[in-house]
Amino acid sequence: MNNKPVLRPGHVALRVLDLDEAINHYINVLGLIETARDQQGRVYLKAWDEHDHHCLILREADAPGMDCMAFKVVSAAELKRLEKALQEYGVATELIPAGEDLATGERVRFTAPTGHVFELYAHKDLYGNGMPTTNPGIQAQGLKGVHPSRFDHCALMGEGVEQSYRLFKDVLGFDLAEQVVDGDTMMAAFLSCSNKPHDVAFIFAPEKGKLHHMSFFVDSWAQVLSAADTIANHDVSHEVGPTRHGITRGETLYFFDPSGNRNEVFSGGYIWYPDRPTLTWTADELPRAIFFTERKLSETFFQVMT
Repeated sequence: MNNKPVLRPGHVALRVLDLDEAINHYINVLGLIETARDQQGRVYLKAWDEHDHHCLILREADAPGMDCMAFKVVSAAELKRLEKALQEYGVATELIPAGEDLATGERVRFTAPTGHVFELYAHKDLYGNGMPTTNPGIQAQGLKGVHPSRFDHCALMGEGVEQSYRLFKDVLGFDLAEQVVDGDTMMAAFLSCSNKPHDVAFIFAPEKGKLHHMSFFVDSWAQVLSAADTIANHDVSHEVGPTRHGITRGETLYFFDPSGNRNEVFSGGYIWYPDRPTLTWTADELPRAIFFTERKLSETFFQVMT
């Protein structure tokens, strides 16, 4: 039985420079589905096989990046308990009323030591995946672009990697699936609240609160290859891949939205169970850990963040 209080990643709230360009990218290239727009001008989207109302919220701003990453917890009672636990741990919290984000219940907001804003919530309205829940098919009709099945994870960069790991482990119940160390210093932490090798990753950078990438899951290596064709056909800015990670063993493709936010299409990886040992990579093996096939890092990979 899984007694973890946090179920899974829920959504990312993202800043973009031009909303129309971003909508075109995330609908026609990535293949997300628009579900709503609110009075603030924000646009809500979901991956096709998610039943919840949205996994991505876009808003136009002067600078790109991430406003927050949100996780769904198991119940309203657990949300209240986690709010108190965060406060007792010394973390300031803010309670956001239900409905401030469309289709979303009350949220608890806090900032991790790396400078990233997170939210916890227990309720989000169901939208459906385009198929019935009785005698369903295997895929919804009319999908566009890459059409990933779900939002998978975020990789976040800043100072305070080990402190953020401790917070997520001690208070939120996450497991440390993999890490990168330089001597006694934790340089990266890959954390799971599920059976995936990571639901969020913290990676060291000298500037707090930066988004490295948000990742969307496809079902096979063949779909990663197809995604590469899709972004090429749309003249999308490509960075790395298709290739494979050492960390998580995932198959990957990296590219950028029109505002410079890095997207990943991800497949594979292993199943994580809490009784597995944490896998450790040393800093001298970082190129192989990140890009196992090439065994070298691209010039932009740790330089471009939003």
